[in-house]
Amino acid sequence: MKSISVDELARLGADAVVLDVREEDEFAEARIAGARNVPLSRLADSLDDVPAARPLHVLCAGGGRSARATQFLETQGFDAVNVLGGINEWYRAGHPITTPAGTVER
Repeated sequence: MKSISVDELARLGADAVVLDVREEDEFAEARIAGARNVPLSRLADSLDDVPAARPLHVLCAGGGRSARATQFLETQGFDAVNVLGGINEWYRAGHPITTPAGTVER
């Protein structure tokens, strides 16, 4: 399985396609700007909602669900890349997140 660090993902900028597989309530609390949310619990039934045009950078809270999602997406023919450490590591590394109150930077 291909993996990428949060810093490597940040360097890709707005061109990166980020698929967040956390549940909707988690995604609503905090997310990476521009990320698309398809919860792991519905991923198998929602493949039409998954962008297929470019590599997918798959993210969750800490890396477990995104690893499972990445493996599944690879079996379905997607070019998927697991984001190590998830949004928790993204935030710890100082990258901005979007919350209901707006953008939060560290």
